[in-house]
Amino acid sequence: MTVVEPRAHTADGVALRDLEWTDLSSLAELEQHLFAHDAWSEQTWWAELAGRPRRDYVVATAADGTIAGYAGLDVAGDVADVMTIAVAPAHRGRGVGRVLLTELLRRAADRAADAVLLEVRADNDAARRLYDRAGFEVISVRRRYYQPGDVDALVMRLLLTKGDA
Repeated sequence: MTVVEPRAHTADGVALRDLEWTDLSSLAELEQHLFAHDAWSEQTWWAELAGRPRRDYVVATAADGTIAGYAGLDVAGDVADVMTIAVAPAHRGRGVGRVLLTELLRRAADRAADAVLLEVRADNDAARRLYDRAGFEVISVRRRYYQPGDVDALVMRLLLTKGDA
C-alpha cells in the first residue's frame, strides 16, 4: 500500500489516501451518478482493486469523511495509463481534480514511467481543460468510442521527464 504524504491535504480541504475495499460501494454509487451509461459497477471496482500491484487508486476525502473524488492509474513498464478521475459534484471547481491528477503523475514518475496516457470524452470540457493545463497533448482520436451518443474519445499523452510530477 502506498502511503500518501501529509502534503496531500490540499484543495478544498480534502485529504488523499489509498482506495480501500470499504470504499467500493460508495464509488459504485458515485460512478452511477456521474457517468450513468459508462459507470463501473461494484463488481468492476472489486476487479480493479484486485489488479494491484500494477494499479494504484487514490481517494480524496472531505473533512466529513465523504468521498470528494477518486482516481486510478495503471503502470505497465515505462507507460502509465490514467484509468479514471472523478470529482463529486459538490467538490467540482475547487481543484480536487488537479490534486488527484498531480498525485497520479507523482506515482507514475515514482514507478519510472516515461509517459502517461489517458482517454477523455471529447465533450468533457472540464476534464480537457484539466489535462491541457497539466501538459497533455492529443495524440489520436477514437471516433464514436463512447456509446450511446457516438462521442469521440481523445487519446492524450504526457511525456514525463526527471523532475516532473
